[in-house]
Amino acid sequence: MSIKQHIGGKWRLGRGRELQSIWNPATGELVDQYPSASVEDLSDAVASAVRGFSAWSQVSAWERGRILERAAANIRQRLEQIAEAITEEQGKPLSESRTEVERAADFFVWAAGEAVRIYDRCIPARSGEDQRVCHVPVGPVCAFTPWNYPVVLVAKKIAAALAAGCACVLKPSEETPTAPTLLVRACIDAGVNAQALNLVLGNPSEISEFLISHSDIRKVTFTGSISVGKLLANQAAAYVKPITLELGGHAPVIVMPGCDLEQIVPQIVSKKFHNAGQACISPSRFFVHVDLHEAFVDAFARGANQIVVGPGHDKGVQMGPLANARRRESVSEMIRSSLDSGAILQTGGSAELSGGFFVPPTVLDNVPSNAVVMRDEPFGPVAPVSSFRSLDEALTKANCLEYGLAAYAFSPDPKTQDEIARRLEAGIVGINCLPAHLPELPLGGWKESGLGVEGGAEATQSYLRTKTICRRRDV
Repeated sequence: MSIKQHIGGKWRLGRGRELQSIWNPATGELVDQYPSASVEDLSDAVASAVRGFSAWSQVSAWERGRILERAAANIRQRLEQIAEAITEEQGKPLSESRTEVERAADFFVWAAGEAVRIYDRCIPARSGEDQRVCHVPVGPVCAFTPWNYPVVLVAKKIAAALAAGCACVLKPSEETPTAPTLLVRACIDAGVNAQALNLVLGNPSEISEFLISHSDIRKVTFTGSISVGKLLANQAAAYVKPITLELGGHAPVIVMPGCDLEQIVPQIVSKKFHNAGQACISPSRFFVHVDLHEAFVDAFARGANQIVVGPGHDKGVQMGPLANARRRESVSEMIRSSLDSGAILQTGGSAELSGGFFVPPTVLDNVPSNAVVMRDEPFGPVAPVSSFRSLDEALTKANCLEYGLAAYAFSPDPKTQDEIARRLEAGIVGINCLPAHLPELPLGGWKESGLGVEGGAEATQSYLRTKTICRRRDV
């Protein structure tokens, strides 16, 4: 058992009785086991965060920024080690893991710059007092992150929290723990106060309930499913604690008449099957005008069929396995259900590799609107396609769900582009492009896809409280 937790400024094994297992999704083999955090571990982590907050919040913004820049440099220097850990535990191709590590470093660089852009402001007074509005760190934060991007989703939370002057108790996914521990080590080695950044691992529900209910935790941030997000939001609400939620998505893609399919389909194929479709902003519902429908489906299926699937460490692999057996079964059942409801299988559909959690790139045509895959986020390499005749029909279909994280559309007509951009109900909209979640861009879900925003100039705002100070100097 080599996986350790960072508590109270030291690396140590969890003291809980429950053992967590790590499985290689490409082989189905056991990688390692480690003991969960105990209640004593969690208490120690919160106490450490309180001490760390007292010290870290007093570090100047410029110095915090310099430390975060050093953390980014450490991450880049250790890129191969971190990327190898991602691929072994999560399954994505090594090239994608490397890109994720680079993106994680970018979030630290961005946060370093934002640390010195937390501005106070003076307000002209009606009488003789000084009036000032200042923004102060909220306090110790608990952060929960999933397995699909085990480094970049950790990075964007802890980098912003640390930039704001907060301390953090991080609980990454129990299924992909190694890369987050390496990221935390890079931060500590860069000079982040060792008491201010704690990492605990173990049973998600037990840890979240303990941390959210603890009086010394002042803020909650979570990325994951809508169902779990609602549960954590209810727990936070019971203690009137602010919470940031980045939840599920089921991003529509509208393809209008006149599009150059030779240009757009390769982009769509690449984005759809990136990380085996396990991304909240992955394009996942495809609405194609009747004039292009048949040609689009043919091109999409050909592109999907050309993707090389295999273990992430193998050379030339473009798509790895799903991250765990649960996802494989869920996606496989979604495909079977869609076919039963009348969808037509164009390519994929059944596992081709044994031993791991593989599902091939799958394209389904003529998928009815009541099919499960059209209503629920597939979070896998499944692309359901249906047709439409008018823009109003396409937008109605695109906006009909309670998801609102990302949405995409392709059209050569500027007026149509403007109308689609205005009417799509999502936090990030791509017109003739499929944007990545970059540090400089704010991302926040609409409807049931989240609360609050991460990234962009807004990155640090949710980790700050506003204080208004009025003072008379002549008393």
